[in-house]
Amino acid sequence: MTKKIILTGDRPTGKLHIGHYVGSLKNRVELQNSGDYETFIMIADMQALTDNARDPEKIRHSLIQVALDYLAVGIDPQKSTILVQSQIPALPELTQHYSNLVTVSRLNRNPTVKNEIKQKKFGQSVPVGFAMYPISQAADITAFKATTVPVGDDQEPMLEQTREIVRTFNSVYNDDILVEPEGYFPPKGMGRIPGLDGNAKMSKSLGNAIYLADDEDTIQKKVMSMYTDPNHIHVEDPGQVEGNTVFTYLDIFDPDKRKVQELKDQYSHGGLGDVKIKRYLNDVLQAELKPIRERRQRYAEDEQGVYQILKKGSEHANEVANQTLKEVRDAIGINYFD
Repeated sequence: MTKKIILTGDRPTGKLHIGHYVGSLKNRVELQNSGDYETFIMIADMQALTDNARDPEKIRHSLIQVALDYLAVGIDPQKSTILVQSQIPALPELTQHYSNLVTVSRLNRNPTVKNEIKQKKFGQSVPVGFAMYPISQAADITAFKATTVPVGDDQEPMLEQTREIVRTFNSVYNDDILVEPEGYFPPKGMGRIPGLDGNAKMSKSLGNAIYLADDEDTIQKKVMSMYTDPNHIHVEDPGQVEGNTVFTYLDIFDPDKRKVQELKDQYSHGGLGDVKIKRYLNDVLQAELKPIRERRQRYAEDEQGVYQILKKGSEHANEVANQTLKEVRDAIGINYFD
């Protein structure tokens, strides 16, 4: 039986945080270790440049940070191919070929792109590269003939556009070269986690994140500053558990579910202070993140070794993507000198 192929990755716009860890990284390690998939993990620096072109040093610096975070959580270069998007020349050419099969109006209807344009407040100054992101993503996915793409619910429209491009290409050129990918949705409880301030989203830009690289003292300070129940003023006051960020984190990170329920009951009836519950959460997070931080520090001591991992992964990815590009060129008929 042929293994399924996974493509996933991240834009290198800064270090990764525990939201990434819960939402995707832990799941990637499990899928990698299952032995059921050939896994490609892309550091999507070209996509990051679509809205950071005037600050390329940010992307260059973040590339190694993201690679360190991957290795720290257990992404194994012996089991997964870690590649750098800009080092795969086949991808922009595939993007060009696919762009001829997609209308501007179809791109403009993509709800994921519309939402991201609104969030980034581009107004009428949307970079062309950013608007073409769904086509570029289709090139990434199809270059490796990925059968499976881990996505959140908000990314499903992007994946559907890839499937449309695949169907159109295969139909126009009468050749079933490209593979329609399926979405892989993370198990419930592994979705987005709130920021330290109670905001629905943990993000670098909001400054409400705990990073995988944070040291012990920094984690403790961040936990002690977390948003809880603003009406829980005195220890004896009944507290609100629902929407309380500390308990949301305990639900996610503490394996002792019975203990968490006992704490919830005590907090909601009164008699449990915010400081005590935050100290307990700090202990839980420190236990989870300490081995990750220590592995990260070991890899960081050999930065050139990490670059070699990325180089080797990109070289393998090039071989795969070039074969797909050859098949695409053959199907279109622009293989003039073969």
